[in-house]
Amino acid sequence: MMMTNHAISLIEKRVSANLFDASHRLADAEIERLVQLATRAPSAYNLQNWRFIAVRSSPAKERLRDIAYGQAKVSDASVTFIICGELPDHATLPKRLMPSVEAGFMPQRMISGWQKAVHNQYSDPRIARDEAIRSATLGAATLIHAAEALDLVSGPMVGFDAEALTREFGLGENEVPVMLVAVGRAAPGNWPQKPRRPLMEVLELS
Repeated sequence: MMMTNHAISLIEKRVSANLFDASHRLADAEIERLVQLATRAPSAYNLQNWRFIAVRSSPAKERLRDIAYGQAKVSDASVTFIICGELPDHATLPKRLMPSVEAGFMPQRMISGWQKAVHNQYSDPRIARDEAIRSATLGAATLIHAAEALDLVSGPMVGFDAEALTREFGLGENEVPVMLVAVGRAAPGNWPQKPRRPLMEVLELS
């Protein structure tokens, strides 16, 4: 119960930070831990079709800040992640599912069936792009809560030039830049979590 209450507390106090301590730095191991936790997010068929680009050097932050219309938190945060979704590719499944087979809870014969399903389900480019965005968004949300659990704050952003970002940071043709997430130590002045809509407006019990 204590762990459950702690998790609920993190959700209830999380904020979308705009003000970061520009002097704070994260070690490589801390960045790796954040992404390791983010990849615990669910993905269809366990495709894990995401990529996290950790922008942490001053020159790279300035390049990204220009692409993000001058938002200061891009460069003030300890690291700003570019969250990319990958278009689903059935050819990647054997490698990504084999650890489950080796762990003994998934029979190897299932892999070919899942490959066929992925090929058929995402043959429409629009559906494939939707899935890339879904996976990246789930990964970003998990990253945000991982940061909160590690006593950091985060600020998600969708205000950026996607074409310029793709070009400047070398994204592949199969990658969709979904959002930026700034992570670091809070500076004074951030607002608390803003009040939410009444539950009766967003919940339907059927």
